[in-house]
Amino acid sequence: MAKVVLENVYKIYPGDVTAVHDANLEIQDQEFVVLVGPSGCGKSTTLRMVAGLEDISKGSIYIDGKKVNDIPPKDRDIAMVFQNYALYPHMSVYNNMAFGLKLRKYPKAEIHKRVMEAAEILGITDYLERKPKALSGGQRQRVAVGRAIVRKPKAFLFDEPLSNLDAKMRVQMRAEISKLHNSLKSTMIYVTHDQIEAMTMGDRIVVMKDGWIHQVDTPLNIYNHPANQFVAGFIGSPPMNFFKGRIVRKGNTVVFDEGKFSVALSGQAAEKMAAHDGQPITMGVRPENVDERSASPGADPAHVVKATVEVVEMMGSEVYLYATTGQTSFTARVDPSCRKQIGDSVEVVLDMGKAHFFGGTDEKSLL
Repeated sequence: MAKVVLENVYKIYPGDVTAVHDANLEIQDQEFVVLVGPSGCGKSTTLRMVAGLEDISKGSIYIDGKKVNDIPPKDRDIAMVFQNYALYPHMSVYNNMAFGLKLRKYPKAEIHKRVMEAAEILGITDYLERKPKALSGGQRQRVAVGRAIVRKPKAFLFDEPLSNLDAKMRVQMRAEISKLHNSLKSTMIYVTHDQIEAMTMGDRIVVMKDGWIHQVDTPLNIYNHPANQFVAGFIGSPPMNFFKGRIVRKGNTVVFDEGKFSVALSGQAAEKMAAHDGQPITMGVRPENVDERSASPGADPAHVVKATVEVVEMMGSEVYLYATTGQTSFTARVDPSCRKQIGDSVEVVLDMGKAHFFGGTDEKSLL
């Protein structure tokens, strides 16, 4: 397997359209790294440059210590799994998986061994004689993954491989690919727009927007310590709530004043945010850090906000309340015993110990 390195990589299309800006990234041997971001952020373009399917405008890419800028895709020793499976409809599953090895003139015995090993790993041994049209979407995706496995490449590249599957099958295939990574001990680069896939699968996540890499870190660090407001809002489901307001010092107390409500800060947050007195600030609070006051009888009154319920989503194990303060809409993840209805007044408690603050033109985290 191999380490993959991107150094100052750009992709510039005709008309001076820059799809990827100055990408710098080190993917370690056997690491599972997920590129995530909204449509058009440059994640698939970045993956295709690693594969050699897109030319690099500036910078360098190294695979296993070797610069591959001018090396064609077939000679980079990588395998790619596409969103649309890219299977040959007239070939059996066995021949689809064996095709790449046949082109490389592998002995028949070696081809058969590799195909059978991959089929066993993926649980598709019973489908080897079928054509792709006789398979479900999940089975086709397993075949596409199997075709990559038999190559035993230095790195696997996945370009949104689960986006065509239904919700239940996506969950199942997420687990399958994670298990595959653990068993193969291989380097994997995975592209998705689904932040749940990124959080559950990646050793590290690369968050991209408008061609720029905004943060690279472990899923937990990105969730708990987002570098800026975009990352904070993109990672997490439901997304983080944002309240626009100002920091105001009142004697020894530091508060966040939204206009319709104010909440007190304490500890390190109060110390750091005191320096931003009077400045416009965005406060972020995740839905799981917003609870009904009735469920938190010992809550600090300085952290209570009054709101009106707009939508109630019963999820079974929990309830999402979508409410408004009159100026800002927000989401609270509350206990399933909640019986609030649309139009009801509700008092919620913000866990200020887990609040985030963003400011400046770059909306960077201030804590």
